[in-house]
This record gives sequence, structure tokens and C-alpha cells, in this order.
Amino acid sequence: MNTPLWEARADLVVVGTGVAGLTAALRARELGLRVLVVTKAFGEDGNTRWAQGGVAVVLPGEHDEGDTVDAHVRDTLVAGAGLCDEAAVEAIIAGGPAAVARLRERGAVFDAAPTGGLARTREGGHSAFRVVHAGGDATGAEVERALLAAASDGRVPVLEQHVAVDAARTPLGQVCGLLVLDGNGVPGVLSAPAVLLASGGLGQLYQATSNPEVATGDGLALALRAGAVAADVEFVQFHPTVLYTGRGARGRCPLVTEAVRGEGAVLVDATGARVMRGVHPLEDLAPRDVVAAAITRHMSAAPGGVDDHVFLDATGISDFARRFPTVHAACLAAGVDPAGQPIPVAPAAHFACGGVVSDVDGRTGVTGLYAAGEVARTGLHGANRLASNSLLEGLVVGTRAAEAVVADLALGVLARCSASGVGSVELPTAPVAARDSLQRVMSRYAAIGRDAEGLAVVGSVLDLSTVDRKLDTRELVEDAALTVAARALIAAAAEREESRGCHVRTDFTERDDVWWPRSQVVRLNPSGQPVLADPVVARGVA
Repeated sequence: MNTPLWEARADLVVVGTGVAGLTAALRARELGLRVLVVTKAFGEDGNTRWAQGGVAVVLPGEHDEGDTVDAHVRDTLVAGAGLCDEAAVEAIIAGGPAAVARLRERGAVFDAAPTGGLARTREGGHSAFRVVHAGGDATGAEVERALLAAASDGRVPVLEQHVAVDAARTPLGQVCGLLVLDGNGVPGVLSAPAVLLASGGLGQLYQATSNPEVATGDGLALALRAGAVAADVEFVQFHPTVLYTGRGARGRCPLVTEAVRGEGAVLVDATGARVMRGVHPLEDLAPRDVVAAAITRHMSAAPGGVDDHVFLDATGISDFARRFPTVHAACLAAGVDPAGQPIPVAPAAHFACGGVVSDVDGRTGVTGLYAAGEVARTGLHGANRLASNSLLEGLVVGTRAAEAVVADLALGVLARCSASGVGSVELPTAPVAARDSLQRVMSRYAAIGRDAEGLAVVGSVLDLSTVDRKLDTRELVEDAALTVAARALIAAAAEREESRGCHVRTDFTERDDVWWPRSQVVRLNPSGQPVLADPVVARGVA
């Protein structure tokens, strides 16, 4: 069964039910568009609900003395290690207060401060307490709850258990819909002049990750096959502190939010020595790439005979269970009481700083194709994401992308599929590698600390284990996406012969600001292989 058997129509199809996708869908619905949201799992199963820390935002009248939007911009640029697009950073961060206000109007409830206003915490890389949160450490869950409820009340239809396979395109290459598989594997077409990818990241490239099982890079692969380009894919942020549950842990590991360190916890090794002392002026509140790399280096020395984790000492936080109920419950389930003993932690794959090249309005280089959230590379994150800027980006760019679609429709620049669209699109064939082998070699050779030899090993293993398959099941769609994402990442990582942000090369340990303060762009060649393109493309779009 190769050709679509059913069809639905909309003005905008949104792929993903996280913060960016639902925000875009709700705004588009408010503006009068017929919207259809697609998710391959269930509405609440994306990555947004796992976000613990909060939303980084400088709210009018509710901020530290001396804190400003400009200060938030500066912190973001510093964390991004020279690869942020400054105009994009300024636009997205300036849009934060209004975006948070809209979210609260849609029902999201943030934690209140005892003195009035919203409670705020501080996370790594921030120069002030500007991260607003909900449920202590359950911000993502509250954001997801509120947006799903608003979508239901706002009559935004959500197609659950429908996996996006490929973009439907006109002969001129404009996107005019989406090819999907329903829950029974039956192919269909969602015809629409605009498709917004808000499908999240690619944490499942690695054996251990903070991401749920759905984070397989599907949107990145779909966009590349549609003719879009990606940038900064070599920069995968490893969260410094996920709960260590034993050697060989696989899949999603419980996150220990950075806000725990913001409230005073410190990293120590098995001997009790401070891990971050002397490493960075901010010590335990240094940017994530610095902390994750420091932990990795520290573990390699095996202090006290422990070489696969360190400890987060939060025993000085008196009300830990109230302030961090999610982390507290995860620790207790693992047999650790944070009130009386340090929490075993280790870095794990967390966030893709790069992705599909798009501007702050979600537009990509392909007419009719938009991207927002973690799947997109707007230029906000550069080589390393500043903590709690991701929910912010989803809220701001999701809104702006919906407004961009409305504007583009009004200008008549978008295409529409012909009435005979169904039957004219076939399921694609793509290279698929064995997921277990892919995750093992990516974790061993392309995580924190890479070198030319190891990256070449990844390429060889992928070549040997890859087979062309027709993408007629969700599993094959996911494995094909992981395969193209892995190849894109190692191509960019091998070329970038320096260490910068999340990209740490053990054979090129210094940052090179002469040759490498630039993004690398990846596209698919005619045979479907990711190759490096002219980096000017990314800088021109974003």
C-alpha cells in the first residue's frame, strides 16, 4: 500500500502538540484559520511536559533590581558562544512578556511569590532571578495542561496517533500538505497551503536522554527531504544533571532541574570535592555546556573509584520536597532521599540547539513550510542554549509563525494542492539504520567529547547497518529520521575542528574565533545523503 487512501483539508497543519505547536494552532484559530494538529502519539506525550525549570522572562514590574530585557539578551549571547543571531535573540526575548501574559490568559498558573507577583528562580548562565515556574518544578506539565485545555475549548482538532511522513509538494517544490500514516498504518494526505513543524528534538539519538521516546528528529528529516536546510546540528546540549539510575541506563532518564543548583545545591564527587570550583566564575551556575563538560572530565579521573556519575548535594535546601516535588518523587523512587544524601547525577542528551533553518516568524526556505520550537534553528541558541529559553522560544515563535501564515495567505504566496492531490503522493523510501547500533555508537563517539577517529567510526557503522526501506510504519519513519539526523550531525561535527559550546572536540580543544564563528548548513544531496552546504545560507535566512 503505497498511495494515500484518504484526505482532509485545512488552512494550516501543525505537526506537534508541545508548547510551540499548540501556541501556533491556538493563535491561528483566533485569526480565523482552519487548523489541524497532528501528533504521532497522544496530545500530552511530547517533550514540553517534562520541562521542569520554567520560562526565562523579564516581566515589567516583576524583576530583580537592575535586571532588563537587554541583560537577558546579553546572557543568551554569552551562552550561545558566538553563534547566536543577535537580531533573533533580541526579537524573541523582547516578545517574552507578552507571550507569558497570553499563556496566563489561556489558563496557565505560575507559582506566586510570598511578597506578591510571580516567584522567580535563577538557573545556569543567568545573571538574575528571572525564571518563572509552575508547580515548583513542573512548569512544562502546567504549560502543556493549559494549552491542551485551551485547544479543546477552542475547537482545535488534534489527530492523535498520526505520524507525519513527508511533505506534499507542488511541481515547483512548494509545500501544499502533509503525507501521514494513521494509527492503523493507512496513508492519507492532509492538504493545506501551510505546514508548521513543531515536532521537537532528537534526544533518542543517544542511549540516555531526558527526552521522551517520541523525540526522534522526525521534523528535521521531513524538512530536509522537502528541500529545507538545517544548521548548527552538531550542537546537542547535554543536561548536566539527570538522575543516575545505574550503569547502562537507557531511554528517558528523570531530569534534575538546573533550578536545584539555582537554589543552592552544589556538585561534588565521590570524595566530597566540589566539581565546579575553579572551573568557571559562576561555578555551579555556569552555562550548561561548561558544567556538562566539566562533569565529563571529572568522571574520567574516577575520583573515589566512581567514573560514571557525580553527586548533587541539595541537603542545604530546607524545603526541597515542596520546591521540587517532581525531582523529589523521582529521587525517592530511586532510593535516594535528597534531604539527607546527595543525589547521584550524570549528563544526558537534552536539547538540540540547531535544527531547520527558519526566521523568528517560523518561515523556512521552502514556501509553505514553517518551523517553531526545538525542531527549528532561529538563531536564538547558537552553540549552547541558555537555561529556560526553550519554553520562551516556543511561546514567542509559535505565535509569530501563526501570524506569518495568515500574512502569507493574504498575500497569495502559498500554494494549494490540486483536487487530485490524493493518489499523486507516494510513501517515500529512505535509508534506515538499526536503532540500537545507532544509539550505541552515537553515545560512545558523538556525545560529549568527540574526535575525528570516533566520528569516522559512527559513519562506518551507519553505512554498514543502513538499508533503504519504504516508510510505511511509524517505527520506520522514526528510524529513518534518526539515521539522517545522525549523519547530519557527524558531518557537521567532523568538519568543525574546534571546541565551542555543546560541541567538544578532544582533538581540537580550543575555540577558534578566526575560522569558526559561523554556522554550518546541512542539506540533502540528490541521493538523499546529508552534506554540508554554504554557511552563508543560514546567516542570510535567520
